[in-house]
Amino acid sequence: QVQLVESGGGLVHSGGSLRLSCVASGTIFDIMAMAWYRQALGKERELVAGITENGDIHYTDPVKGRFTVSRDNSKNTLYLQMVDLKPEDTAIYWCASSFTWPNFGEGYWGRGTQVTVSS
Repeated sequence: QVQLVESGGGLVHSGGSLRLSCVASGTIFDIMAMAWYRQALGKERELVAGITENGDIHYTDPVKGRFTVSRDNSKNTLYLQMVDLKPEDTAIYWCASSFTWPNFGEGYWGRGTQVTVSS
């Protein structure tokens, strides 16, 4: 069984910070690509940030300079540190895993965690 569990979402004011965590079980974590996706109300699902199976890091343009993705293989955990949050960041955030980047449609997903940023 492969399971991903997100945590760390919540309600913050504009300019605030949150740190999301994704704990993986039943995976060969250190050889898998990992990513954070999000979907805001009325918008398409978006790849926010991720780490390829070779260690390359990617960010979508709106979060560059504000979000930092990292992983701790000893804890089987993927993180997303978010600073200077904006109302536009309000969305459900999911953790996803795949054996190859960026084929997350063929991989595993968590249940999601809500991030809400007030004006």
